[in-house]
Amino acid sequence: MAEVSISKGKYMKISPQKVRLVADLIREKDAGEAVTILKFSKKKKAADIIYKVLNSAIANAQVKFPNLDVDNLYVSRIFADAAPMMKRFRAVPRGRGVRILKRYSHITISLSEREEK
Repeated sequence: MAEVSISKGKYMKISPQKVRLVADLIREKDAGEAVTILKFSKKKKAADIIYKVLNSAIANAQVKFPNLDVDNLYVSRIFADAAPMMKRFRAVPRGRGVRILKRYSHITISLSEREEK
């Protein structure tokens, strides 16, 4: 079925690599099950950020389709792309500087409705 709702979290202060580890846990899971997985995940920062975006997607679905049963929603697509990085320098010996990249992420979650059996 087509996507019911999409939610995006842009410029989140976490690297995309860390977000993808948690995103893989909830891909193709029911929305309620995904919320539970995120609550008890050991990767707290990534799980908290994804939790907020997932709750936003669920709320978007409820507003868009008021008579929609939330229990039939599942995470059809979730991905984390790299956002622009902040570039900083750190002084190192012999008068040099080393670049430090502060990585940011764009997180996108799409919810779809499961067909009833």
